[in-house]
Amino acid sequence: MRTFFLAPTRYGVGLTSVSLGLVRALDTLGLRVKFFKPIAQLHTTDKGPERSTRLVQRIMDHEPPTPITTQKVENLLGDNKGDELMEDIVALFDDASEGAEVVVVEGLVPTRDMPYANRLNSDMARTLNADIILVSEPGKDSLEDVADKLEIAADSFGGIKNPNVIGYILNKLDKELVEQLTEDHQFKPLPEFTRKSFLPLGYISYEPQLSSHRTLDIARHLGCEIINGGDIAQRRVNSYTLSARTPSNMIHHLKPGNLIITAGDRDDIVLATSMAASNGVPLPGLLLTSGIRMSNAVHELCARAFATGLPVLMTEDDSYTTATRLDRMSNELPLDDLERIEKVMNTIAENLNNRWFKQHCQSLAERRLSPPAFRYTLVQQAKAARKRIVLPEGDEPRTIQAAIICQERGIAECILLGNREVIEQVARDNGFDLPEGLIIMDPESIRHRYIEPMVELRKHKGLNAPMAEAQLEDTVVMGTMMLAMDEVDGLVSGAVHTTANTIRPAFQLIKPKRDAGGLVSSIFFMLLPDQVLVYGDCAVNPNPDAEALANIAIQSADSAQAFGIEPRIAMISYSTGSSGIGEDVERVRDATQLVREKRPDLVVDGPLQYDAASVESVAKSKAPESSVAGRATVFVFPDLNTGNTTYKAVQRSANVISVGPMLQGLNKPVNDLSRGALVEDIVYTIALTAIQAAAEKA
Repeated sequence: MRTFFLAPTRYGVGLTSVSLGLVRALDTLGLRVKFFKPIAQLHTTDKGPERSTRLVQRIMDHEPPTPITTQKVENLLGDNKGDELMEDIVALFDDASEGAEVVVVEGLVPTRDMPYANRLNSDMARTLNADIILVSEPGKDSLEDVADKLEIAADSFGGIKNPNVIGYILNKLDKELVEQLTEDHQFKPLPEFTRKSFLPLGYISYEPQLSSHRTLDIARHLGCEIINGGDIAQRRVNSYTLSARTPSNMIHHLKPGNLIITAGDRDDIVLATSMAASNGVPLPGLLLTSGIRMSNAVHELCARAFATGLPVLMTEDDSYTTATRLDRMSNELPLDDLERIEKVMNTIAENLNNRWFKQHCQSLAERRLSPPAFRYTLVQQAKAARKRIVLPEGDEPRTIQAAIICQERGIAECILLGNREVIEQVARDNGFDLPEGLIIMDPESIRHRYIEPMVELRKHKGLNAPMAEAQLEDTVVMGTMMLAMDEVDGLVSGAVHTTANTIRPAFQLIKPKRDAGGLVSSIFFMLLPDQVLVYGDCAVNPNPDAEALANIAIQSADSAQAFGIEPRIAMISYSTGSSGIGEDVERVRDATQLVREKRPDLVVDGPLQYDAASVESVAKSKAPESSVAGRATVFVFPDLNTGNTTYKAVQRSANVISVGPMLQGLNKPVNDLSRGALVEDIVYTIALTAIQAAAEKA
């Protein structure tokens, strides 16, 4: 087991955020990672329990032990019982590290209330025999000054010549500086450390949006009365305006992310803000000051605006006091803001020296993909694939936002099919900025070039030009033709179309692969609390014979491999090994043998009952010689009835997220969305499609 101890060089370096980001990065590498905070250190606004531990409990699949209180630490140190304190920490560490391959330990931050933090950090790191990583941020210092302070901080741990002092992470850097220090994807050491074994383990740029508070957080901080809740838990405040001008002089402040603050008797400002909300501007809220309520008449007049989700708050403080209190609001992560916590963890994980961590921990890792790691891996693989994905539902707001995110993060080059003016208006109404490079294609202007190729593809079915032109009125059909002609690498649809609308053109124009006997199947990625499993086929083939079942297994294993899941295939049945007889069991047994013959490189076993495939203790008694039992990652069900029932039962009973169905066996990737899909779902489906496209051409 390996232990990383993160120690800050000073107050305000973002130690908790960096610790959580490292946990996410190691989790993404497939390691069984645990978090441990030995000693509680409450922030100024906290009343308990300890924040870092609670954040991990919220976001990860384990519960770290409760840290030792500051009062107990001071009592032990005051009684000269430092050794007893270290013994208590070792006991907690043993509890925290159970079943782990890597443990991330968060140290203490030096403050006026805890001047002994550095000494305790050194004692804890030595007691736990941990690799020490220093965390710092430049502030107004030059890089030369930062290096000096890192070296001074390292002296508390025996200096940078101590083999346990392995490196440093710099947080809150200027973006241009990060680009210089990570040019060509290489982490360059600070000049002062070029000839020293003191490694750069992360350069993290300052991202203002990671500090954006929800309107709910503002309300809590100010102790506001909530007049209209609306989307108070979803909308975020990037800036605020203290409005004392007439509406004509403050209209430019009515923009997404800007909180409007005004006295409650300024009916003109209230009405202007409500009008903007009614016109689709997603303002984070209207904050009324001085304890003055809007009149009933104004409230009724604004009712439609409030129904759009506009939060309206009221505080007893005057406007100046309110603004002052907002300026002093802490940027600490709220325990219930899971969206922001995820963004912080993922952003930091992406900016760590993951190549070094992978090599450093290689001997420890058995490939295991947790749900956060799966999502992270999707994005990273999609970025590397650099594919072009067409989105036929180009004027749908969620699709537009997903395309913007994919373009900005480099996940894929997206093409929105739709009228440019309509798409731009939808973007403005929702506060989206269309990035440069996002491609918009008007179906009316390009439809003609697909008529003849479509006739050629479907002439054996009697399709003529007028019929093709009529079918191409459907943007899904047009997008599928773009895919058939290699103008794009994949297609994602279904936010407003049915599954049949999405899949039917693919069967007709893309067609199934011949090397799998024309079989098209599906898989679901089942995001269990600590692992991602693959279920197939749960959506397409009702009663596959042994040959088809073997092909489903091979397709599912290849898909699992493509998405970073080590495939160990369990062919599911109602009996295990040779214990059962009957036509259904024999079909599974025959399919298992076919997989071994066709693909001897794959690890497969069957027939296996579900519990024998998934539970190690059951596997030891039912299939002790099996290389799959108890460790299966790919579950192949004998028929659609079993597969669909099982996936829904697991999904609903265990509250498990399932991603899919992802189609397998088509010549080119086409994937369907749920009509209730969130923007995040669409982004990950685009990433998934891009990876499929890369695998097809590999």
